[in-house]
Amino acid sequence: MTKLSEEKLLERIKELEIENQRLKNSIQQTDVNHRSSEEAYDAKYPHIDEHFSLDEYKRYGRQMIVPVFGSLPSQIKLKNSSILVVGAGGLGCPALLYLSAAGIGKIGIVDDDTVDVSNLHRQVLHTTESVGMYKCDSAKSYIAKLNPHVEVMTYPIRLSNDNAFDIIKQYDLVLDCTDTPAVRYLINDVAVLCGKTIVSGSGLKSDGQLSLLNFQNIGPCYRCFYPKPPSADSVTTCSDGGVIGPAIGLVGISMAVETIKVLTGYYTKENFKPFLSMYSGYPQQQFRVFKMRNRQSNCSVCGTTPSISKESIVNHEIDYAAFCGNVNPNVLGAKDRITVQQYHKIVEEGKTPLLIDVRAKEQFQITKLPNSINIQWDPDFKKLDSIESYLPNGFDKTSDEVFVVCRYGNDSQLAAKKMIEEFNYSSVKDIIGGLNKWSEDIDPKIPKY
Repeated sequence: MTKLSEEKLLERIKELEIENQRLKNSIQQTDVNHRSSEEAYDAKYPHIDEHFSLDEYKRYGRQMIVPVFGSLPSQIKLKNSSILVVGAGGLGCPALLYLSAAGIGKIGIVDDDTVDVSNLHRQVLHTTESVGMYKCDSAKSYIAKLNPHVEVMTYPIRLSNDNAFDIIKQYDLVLDCTDTPAVRYLINDVAVLCGKTIVSGSGLKSDGQLSLLNFQNIGPCYRCFYPKPPSADSVTTCSDGGVIGPAIGLVGISMAVETIKVLTGYYTKENFKPFLSMYSGYPQQQFRVFKMRNRQSNCSVCGTTPSISKESIVNHEIDYAAFCGNVNPNVLGAKDRITVQQYHKIVEEGKTPLLIDVRAKEQFQITKLPNSINIQWDPDFKKLDSIESYLPNGFDKTSDEVFVVCRYGNDSQLAAKKMIEEFNYSSVKDIIGGLNKWSEDIDPKIPKY
């Protein structure tokens, strides 16, 4: 070893020693802060018995005196319980709001997304000031102000085959507040294998539904209801389909009620019956409850001869994304597409090309490009007249050029492809990125929504 390399090695050792000492100091300070926090909490809320402080008795008193709730024993069960909420969005926020207020002892929150302004009309734990924060951290901050007696753990990560078991096994019950089939199947499989009950909810537009899955390892699981996932192109997200905030909020609150009923022992193996509760906000609000089938013996995860195991999940033998399928948005070749800059240049040259906007009429009313006509994209429409009746007199589909636009550039590709291949239009071009891209690159006064 040369003298130079020895000097570099000694220098590196010294750096590592400094880093090690820094980490030790940080850990010691964390321990001090934790002890100080606990001491401050104990000083502010001294227990008057082995269960609660005076503040907690007063805080939870109005629910403890409700006969069906179960009085003090049920409140003790809540305090000794732990729940994991996957998704701090439109369902997770109201559920977290009421469950933390009700006195759940420990709450874990999994969400790797950050707060966006578009979330705020329905995700009621987040505020304008928390835009840009991780949703789980924003929720934790709000809960700390609402109820200091609740311990909150945050996981700003995406639930995956690699981490799901380590996280879920720590909690008594799981609330599935997600919006993608792949994650739903993952949560279901891991929870079943860990012996956890799931409170599952979903919502879109003005409707929603909820159910209890794998109740005490006797109830049906998600795969019992849905052995096969829906086709990928039939799944609509809130960003695409829209959502009424209070409607999805009611579903989230209903999930909180079901969680309390499970944790306090209202449901038993003797009285529990599988159900699916469906909420509709329009035209008249209503909840409808449907009886569901029991656990299925041929279920691949909870049946008598399951094919799904912890090992198959952890070893990535199950690819949930592949199982649920993926939509390929790029269905057109480059010759059939045009950038927003290229289309803008055409307009600047004084031309008035035929521009078909295939968004829903509600979206078209929000914002649109000049001289566009609205023909809502419907993948099932078959009649050529449904397009031609909108076109100007004298339009010749064998020679005249057509441009197609939508919100993000996905539906417009499908519509353009159908016009070319099935309706025999000779010159159709999709505008890449749609109005969203137009707002970003051409005209910021076109609102994003």
